[in-house]
Amino acid sequence: MPPSLTSFTDDALIAFDNLADRAAGLVNPTIRLGVTGLSRSGKTVFISSLVHNLLNGGRLPLFEPVQSGRVSAVRLEPQPDDAVPRFQYEDHIRALVKDRVWPDSTRAISELRLTLDYQSASGWNRLFSPGRLSIDIVDYPGEWLLDLPLLAKDFRTFSEETLALAKTGIRAELSRHWLGMTEAADIAEPADEMKARDLATAFADYLKACKSDERSLSTLPPGRFLLPGDLDGSPALTFAPLKLPSEGNAPKGSLWAMMERRYESYKAVVVKPFFREHFARLDRQIVLVDALQAINRGPEAVQDLERALTDVLACFRPGTNSLLSSLLGRRIDRVLVAATKADHLHHESHDRLEALTRRLVDRAIERIGMAGAGIDVMAIASVRATREATVTRDGQTLPVIVGTPMDGETIAGETFDGNRKTAVFPGDLPENPRWLFEALEANGAKVHLPEVNVVRFRPPELEKTGEGIKLSVPHIRLDRAMQFLFGDRLA
Repeated sequence: MPPSLTSFTDDALIAFDNLADRAAGLVNPTIRLGVTGLSRSGKTVFISSLVHNLLNGGRLPLFEPVQSGRVSAVRLEPQPDDAVPRFQYEDHIRALVKDRVWPDSTRAISELRLTLDYQSASGWNRLFSPGRLSIDIVDYPGEWLLDLPLLAKDFRTFSEETLALAKTGIRAELSRHWLGMTEAADIAEPADEMKARDLATAFADYLKACKSDERSLSTLPPGRFLLPGDLDGSPALTFAPLKLPSEGNAPKGSLWAMMERRYESYKAVVVKPFFREHFARLDRQIVLVDALQAINRGPEAVQDLERALTDVLACFRPGTNSLLSSLLGRRIDRVLVAATKADHLHHESHDRLEALTRRLVDRAIERIGMAGAGIDVMAIASVRATREATVTRDGQTLPVIVGTPMDGETIAGETFDGNRKTAVFPGDLPENPRWLFEALEANGAKVHLPEVNVVRFRPPELEKTGEGIKLSVPHIRLDRAMQFLFGDRLA
């Protein structure tokens, strides 16, 4: 994050926090892993499955420390930040394993500490002491991450960009009521609380409509308008963009002045504390994206996902941490962008999902002019809810996936009860995503995207061993994600 986005006081507090983390790390080596995602991408499921597989000896062939037998113990420990809610792992894993329902999505920040005892791969290091690493998993909504770019924007820039975006594509229809109110507002009239509240409510309704399952748009700041929490109804959340003149300042006591002041309060009360107290202290980061849902919703959702990824990656400064940077201005040295729900595709399309997501990331990196070092992309399923099979139709053998649709899920006019399994042809993704993005740039919303069947399946019923012990949660490439995110810290 550029220095201009923080004050001297903020920088001093960030440096102090990093010094405290470094001092604590000398006694107990720790890595802070940020987990976020864009709208229903599976943050809670990712963390729950990661912890469950490590605690219960899951199949992790690509996670070298476990595969080589160097990890001797894994346990949950009290988190170091007493003011941050604990990630309720036990509740979430009970929902997944016992009730076979997906846990509630992330609505606020939470934290969980997982500690691993291990034997170093280096004989020299083993001479001194057994290794120990604590992983502090910081779970936070992706909407909060998309707020960070607001720190570099004044109210006029925020208003201009938000209004311009609201007039494009499907957003023009969804924003019609709010834009009509904005056009009619007299920004120089005396500030009126009811007027401000009506504008803020209409603006929030527009953002919620964009986020709905039917639209699945991703670029929706300010994030707390979607997840207000204990700030619901506060002045810091009672503002909206306005149609402003290109020059001039807000008249004292006007509606314009009120909205501008509250926008700045939002940044000061909501965005800056999150950046200073949590984001600036992260070492590694995973960003989960539901690219399949975007493809299923159409070209505009794909373009909006790319826009959101551009804003997200602009927040990071991937690179190697020196001792000085770790102490004073921590740098997130590894970022993983993971396309979730790979189990909704046949394995033949997993590489295609990864290639499509990598293309999105590469285009975002090009836009913001940053290097790609320290950024990786992969397709994963934190919990594998399906298995693969084949069916024969009209003399052709077709690959399908088999799972249990959620209660009330409708497929080809048939409604399921949550108990009966079915086979679904998942559809195909293009082998080379380049044509897709070239077509999007040339034809926009007129592009015909590949058809992908996105079905809501129940979590799987876990198999049992001969001794009656339930096996760990199945997954796709969760071990590869672990290796990238913290495998090097267990070397």
